[in-house]
Amino acid sequence: MYAITGITGKVGGELARTLLAQGLPVRAVVRDAGKGKAWAGLGCEVALAGMEDAAALAKAFAGATAVFILPPSEFDPKPGYPEAQRVIDSVVGALKAAAPGRVLCLSTIGADATRDNLLSQRTMMEEAVMALKMPLTILRPGWFIENALWDVPTARESGLIYSFLQPAERPFPMVATRDVGRVAAELIQQSHSGTRIVELEGPRRVSPNDLAAAFGRVLGKPVRVEIVPRDSWETLFRSQGIQNPLPRISMLDGFNEGWIEFVDRGETSVKGRIDVDAVVATLI
Repeated sequence: MYAITGITGKVGGELARTLLAQGLPVRAVVRDAGKGKAWAGLGCEVALAGMEDAAALAKAFAGATAVFILPPSEFDPKPGYPEAQRVIDSVVGALKAAAPGRVLCLSTIGADATRDNLLSQRTMMEEAVMALKMPLTILRPGWFIENALWDVPTARESGLIYSFLQPAERPFPMVATRDVGRVAAELIQQSHSGTRIVELEGPRRVSPNDLAAAFGRVLGKPVRVEIVPRDSWETLFRSQGIQNPLPRISMLDGFNEGWIEFVDRGETSVKGRIDVDAVVATLI
């Protein structure tokens, strides 16, 4: 039995559908019974548990061959990341109680960065599950190409996409969520001991200019990049209601300055199959 948290999201959903297509048993771990009905209809066993409910999570993980941990994202965290810590404490307690055969934890590129930033929440999770000393795979994907969903309206209406990643010609490690789910489905079935870290990006790196060109090909019209000036970020984020924008700004700086990167700049990272055009076509 494979217990999957985050199954209602893109990565968890792709992972679960891949396992089901192979005839493997899946336990959908959901907070909302209503969302569990669709997965029950696909043949999943359903377990109700919030990520901060250690007792319910332990029941959901009990008897599992492997567990997939997908921590919820907090984009406007309080200083010190108390929201992430509550989830971490719950997940660790549940894993200790349930003792599944192995664990696959979705993390991120940059989880090994030494400077504090928005992705430090994943650093905290990695350190906590590593300390459990159970068979553990940490999957670190690059920037999700699907983040470009925010660019769809402006690309359509004005032929522009606005980029915080800069300069516009610089290629960044990006990956499609379908590739993340597919690779996760492979990893979760593999027996192993100790801890292993798998880095994952797409078939080629993608610059903001590449992203704009992909929009242009799909929309059939010119689309160009407009860089969002660095000195405007804090004011802009605060105007959008973000109370603590500094971790997000630090994360973007990390990508742009190159200190959020794979260990060997992607030399040995696993490469996905889905290119930027395919993702943009789906978003459009």
